[in-house]
Amino acid sequence: MRKRTVTRTAGRAATGAAATRTSTGVLRARPAAALALLAAGAVVLTGGGAVGAAPTAATAATAPQAAQQQQQQQQEQGPADTCDVYKSVPPSTEDGAAVKAIKAKRSLVIGVDQNSYRWGARNPNTGQIEGFDIDLARAIGTALMGDPDKVVLKPVATADRIDAVKKGRVDLIVRTMTINCKRMEDVAFSKPYFNTTQRVLVPKASLAKTIDDAIKDRTVCAADGSTAQAVVTGKKTAQKVVTVENQLDCLVLMQLGKVDATMTDTGLAAGQAAQDQTVRMVDGEAQPEVMGIAMLKESPDLTARVNQVLADYYARGDWARSYDHWLKPYMGNEADHYWPGTH
Repeated sequence: MRKRTVTRTAGRAATGAAATRTSTGVLRARPAAALALLAAGAVVLTGGGAVGAAPTAATAATAPQAAQQQQQQQQEQGPADTCDVYKSVPPSTEDGAAVKAIKAKRSLVIGVDQNSYRWGARNPNTGQIEGFDIDLARAIGTALMGDPDKVVLKPVATADRIDAVKKGRVDLIVRTMTINCKRMEDVAFSKPYFNTTQRVLVPKASLAKTIDDAIKDRTVCAADGSTAQAVVTGKKTAQKVVTVENQLDCLVLMQLGKVDATMTDTGLAAGQAAQDQTVRMVDGEAQPEVMGIAMLKESPDLTARVNQVLADYYARGDWARSYDHWLKPYMGNEADHYWPGTH
């Protein structure tokens, strides 16, 4: 990851489709529009990884807790979405046909975000993409390829995640991607690696106290193709739902007064609230969910290898260290709450 370099323009707003390869092995997408985000000035990201962070004693959920979480999730999703989102192939250390093919081309391409603070965002000082998902992506890439310089991080828009996998533009997606039944029809998922829910952000001047207050008869923003879009549309109380390419664009629209609220998942909502002190999260959560890593359904050996890396990553404390470094500052000392556990 560290030896190839190229300069590229980075923006905090919507990202276009064109891309150029950087010297760090990152395929950088040229922004479609450069918008000034924070009135108080740009927030500078700090730190390039989980180095030096103290481990958190993150513990797996007990079987009864896991069953309760899954039952609650299925109830929230409704009768049409009752598949087992925890189901995946067993972990394996063996390299099958798909993994061997990736090694033969000497490059593992991982689709990531570059606009989500503390999850996958470009550091304006270094030009590097950093965050919790990026730590995980690099760990998977290094374990599979044995060489971090053979791992390419490619920014992918929210709505383009499934197509990017199915059309072979990326080998994996590590990008706050919720596992649900509809998506499981199109791509394979790893075992879950993060528990989350949907939350709503509003300007601090808003009088809204709950999710219903924030979205009823209001203009609400969500990323196109996201779970948030499906949830807010399904509630049928918003006056208008505005969709954007990447969830950070919703923050821009809210800053400009063009939307009244934003729905996104807990981690991204907390990140935006930390990034911009003029917005806040309202009370309440919607639809318990889990995040996973997406890849081709035709590559079960790749899924098995990824699941093994995930298990090892958690067991040696790297998941907890990454949580402490990137997420604990604004999501609290509750790492065990966000680890899905063993199902």
